[in-house]
Amino acid sequence: MTFNDLDLSNQLQYAIDDLGFENPTPIQQQAFSVVRSGKDVVGIAQTGTGKTFAYMLPILRDLKFSKQQHPRVLVLVPTRELVIQVVEEIEKLAKYINTRVLGVYGGTNINTQKQAILQGQDIIVATPGRLYDLALSNALKLKSIQKLVIDEVDVMLDLGFRFQLMNIFDVIPERRQNILFSATMTQDVDALIYDFFKNPTKISVAVSGTPLDNIEQISYNVPNFFTKVNLLNYLLSDKQVFNKVLIFVAFKRSADLLFKHLEEVFGSETCVIHSNKTQNYRIRSVRQFDEGNNRILVATDVMARGLDFDDVSHVINFDTPDFPENYMHRIGRTGRAEKAGKTILLSTQKEQKAKEKIEALMNYQIPVLELPEEVDISKLLTEDERPREDREQSKNRTGLEYVPGPAFHEKSEKNSKVNLGGSYRREIAKKYKKPKTRGDKNYNRRNKKK
Repeated sequence: MTFNDLDLSNQLQYAIDDLGFENPTPIQQQAFSVVRSGKDVVGIAQTGTGKTFAYMLPILRDLKFSKQQHPRVLVLVPTRELVIQVVEEIEKLAKYINTRVLGVYGGTNINTQKQAILQGQDIIVATPGRLYDLALSNALKLKSIQKLVIDEVDVMLDLGFRFQLMNIFDVIPERRQNILFSATMTQDVDALIYDFFKNPTKISVAVSGTPLDNIEQISYNVPNFFTKVNLLNYLLSDKQVFNKVLIFVAFKRSADLLFKHLEEVFGSETCVIHSNKTQNYRIRSVRQFDEGNNRILVATDVMARGLDFDDVSHVINFDTPDFPENYMHRIGRTGRAEKAGKTILLSTQKEQKAKEKIEALMNYQIPVLELPEEVDISKLLTEDERPREDREQSKNRTGLEYVPGPAFHEKSEKNSKVNLGGSYRREIAKKYKKPKTRGDKNYNRRNKKK
């Protein structure tokens, strides 16, 4: 099947031709007619299979031109980076269509976004928190919403957005089409569908644990953090093979420590994103990596979830994720649009159980390669890797070695005094004494008469 078989409008077909796409992915093919039917839709497909186009093509196909001020389509995504990406994808598809689209998210001036909303919009792409703030301030009217899209809903629920989603459902019209897309089907997602969807049509393109056929997976058993760093330095030195590398770590502190060591070797080729970085820094890192100005991007799971990078040569799992589904999301950053991709998993002895869970989910044994002879086995351990009795009370909060000390100390002699209320109050108390029944007016009157 080609895009010509999908009954696209001429304007959408021109945009698809400009992008150089010929054949829709399975999720795009199956979702097109179902979304156009107006029924509630639940789409489950692996990351990297074109879910954004799967719901936006049929929506744009039937979105009529209108001069009304209030938006008719609402797209909710979990992160600011995804808002920017989805807006860019919609603008590509709407290149020949007079459609107004705006992305709103936290971390930026809300008044600027209010002014943009007042200009009139057809499609709003938003994170739940900022959207609800705009709705509460009456700057954004949601009474005209006809279609609600919730993208990467499993991540949204993992991040604790369920409460905001409930609030948003309360302020949008009940008569609307609900469209939900996710890479995994969890109990929380099931509960959300049960509570708010009306007999949804389910589209499932692949089982949640099936690895993409076009991704080559290998692994290394590595003793510790700094040996992993040495292995990375060795692998990344081959710039022709490792020409665009996305490295996943579990924690923000680990990301900063790894970035510090990689930057010493590769300098400006390396960049990093996680939630503690400023919005401008994160946007700049994403764009520089996507455009090829930076060869190496170190990222945490949430930050890179759903981001669509072109031509990622390798995804490296610097640590082994505890949840097997996260591994699937990570490796889905390469091998996109049916291109070949490669992934590398680094696992310590402690991480072997997590690796076994991943292999059980995929029903696939990831091949293990021997460490190259050129890679030094480091004896240096991070604070988390040292035996508990050997750990030092370091105050370096920027490193992985920091262990917080007890939040208690003895009071100084000056601060250990008890407040007795001042000498004046004590002298007055001695002279007049305290009444036996405080506030008993009758008792005091009787004593006065006596």
